[in-house]
Amino acid sequence: MSSASVSARGQARRGARALFVTRVAVLGVALVLTLGPVVWTLVTALTPLDETGHRRLGLAAFRDVFSQVDVLRLFWNSTLVTGLCALGQMATAALAGYAFARLRFRGSNLLFGVILATMMIPMQVTIVPVFMLIRGMGLADTLLALVLPALPTAFGTFLMRQYFMGIPDSLGEAAQVDGASPWRIFSRIYLPLATPGLAIVGILAFNAIWNEFFRPLIMTISEDNFTLPLGLVSLQGRMGSGSMATVLAGVVLSMVPALVVFVLGQRPLREGLTAGAVK
Repeated sequence: MSSASVSARGQARRGARALFVTRVAVLGVALVLTLGPVVWTLVTALTPLDETGHRRLGLAAFRDVFSQVDVLRLFWNSTLVTGLCALGQMATAALAGYAFARLRFRGSNLLFGVILATMMIPMQVTIVPVFMLIRGMGLADTLLALVLPALPTAFGTFLMRQYFMGIPDSLGEAAQVDGASPWRIFSRIYLPLATPGLAIVGILAFNAIWNEFFRPLIMTISEDNFTLPLGLVSLQGRMGSGSMATVLAGVVLSMVPALVVFVLGQRPLREGLTAGAVK
């Protein structure tokens, strides 16, 4: 074996080691940046300051959360609003996506382009006219004021349209030959095959609505209609004088439902993201 080949192999090994070390370093930095705030939040919430100014491991901060705010009502409001919004977005996205993918009507491409264009408009631009409409309907300071404007979803419509376009036309044509109605073709053939896409829409809608702060701040006034992110603000106290451990304990409690939904929906989410690769 020549010295040149030995030198080339040595260089290849050193290059592979350097690449491995670089990858480990990059992943380590990403891990610290991602999990660091979460770990700090958990540690701070579980080690509140006692009367002597020392940190002690315990659940005192979580007990303070339940004593300072009506956590059960906040959870119920958030669960109701988030559940209705997620189900509503799944329904509207499925219907609109199917219409744009399978039904032929004049101006469909233009209308679909307008819907996609709304994704570029920030919520802060439309919140005033939406609030005026909600107030004109007599729904101001109600939970419906948070549900109704969130039912249509441009991204969900786009996603479901792509799913329905990926399903073979022959399935619908065969059902049509057998005498199936358009609604039956949609509900019994296309909709079950698009379940992974619906799962993605529902999970993304749940995470977005559950953590939403801006719209509840504008649409609701009374504390009985506050959602969890808005109600936890009171834990900060006047001029931010509240206990940091108590505030972070409330944050940990608000993270639990979103984490449960993500864990339970991980399989359909993964199937939905990889469905296009196996068709």
